[in-house]
Amino acid sequence: MNFDLNDDQRLLADSVGRLLAERANFETRSALLRDGRGWNRALWRDMAELGLLGLGFSAEDGGLDGGGVETMIVAEALGRALSLEPWLATTVLAGGALRRGADAEQRAARIPAIIAGERTMALAHAEPGAPRHTLDAIGTVAREGAAGWTLTGTKIAVLHGGDADELVVSARTDAGTRLFLVDGAAAGVSRDSVTGYDGIPVATVRFDAAAAEPLAGDAASGDVLAAVIDDAVAALCAEAVGAMAEIIDLTSEYLKTRQQFGTPLAAFQALQHRLVDMLIQVELSRSMAVHAALSVDSAPAAERALNLSAAKAQIGRAGRMVGQNAVQLHGAIGFTAEYKVGHLFKRLTAIDALFGDADHHLGRIAAAGRLPELS
Repeated sequence: MNFDLNDDQRLLADSVGRLLAERANFETRSALLRDGRGWNRALWRDMAELGLLGLGFSAEDGGLDGGGVETMIVAEALGRALSLEPWLATTVLAGGALRRGADAEQRAARIPAIIAGERTMALAHAEPGAPRHTLDAIGTVAREGAAGWTLTGTKIAVLHGGDADELVVSARTDAGTRLFLVDGAAAGVSRDSVTGYDGIPVATVRFDAAAAEPLAGDAASGDVLAAVIDDAVAALCAEAVGAMAEIIDLTSEYLKTRQQFGTPLAAFQALQHRLVDMLIQVELSRSMAVHAALSVDSAPAAERALNLSAAKAQIGRAGRMVGQNAVQLHGAIGFTAEYKVGHLFKRLTAIDALFGDADHHLGRIAAAGRLPELS
């Protein structure tokens, strides 16, 4: 399998890396967290101008016809930068639901505004008390009346759900699960937003007979939801690789400059070996992230799910190993709020938990009775 990027993809990687290096440094991120702004609106506009918000959408809808590899490139750069912006929530999760499950009219009313950076969206699926990482245990109820559809229920851990302009919500109907569009400011919608331990805003959203519009595309909602989650898992794998690569760079630089007994720490063979072990895990994870990115574009549903579980399991365990070792190699500074390594480790921990941790995905592989075929 050829893992080399083509010219356009290399240009994309250079462009997004340069933008984030200039506009998304760690000091700016820390200021956003301190003053409660949540994420950088100016950077979001810059991302829109660069075309990053339109990569995953079709040219027919005004996008750039990007695929899994283009998503991987952006996600890895965002992972290095520890981005707080709602790229995953808007373009991958909610945007993926629009791409896969909305009709032409619904897409035309939303996707151009997303691409322009004028509209944010979020996917609301997880519920209190529901089994973890399931797609069909839904308590939120949708009812159709003379005035249209309404939703009643509660969703938790909605990424960037507190200030999203619109929500894509999974709900139960008499005919099964469906996905609905709900205006974030509609009557009957209440939102409580907090900052997660990794800095990403999450919300609990309650619906009390809130007006809703069903996605009107031809695809079954259950299939759409599963495919969207697969897309998000692939993006998270790439983001984790970016975060781990940044940890390696920071740790390597620290070992070169920090001295003990008049000698740089990098001169001690035991520490060199530990850094090499970390680097091996990052490179293994990078290969799995590439495989996951290619799978979302072309693999059949069952094979895609198996490939993504293998990637998520590897990357979840690698993230813990790399993060723990980095903190130990840095000593006390690794725990401080003023230093980036600890925040990267927090984000890796959150990524492992999102949409199934390493143990959950190993269980999926075991249930399938076979390993994925890696070519």
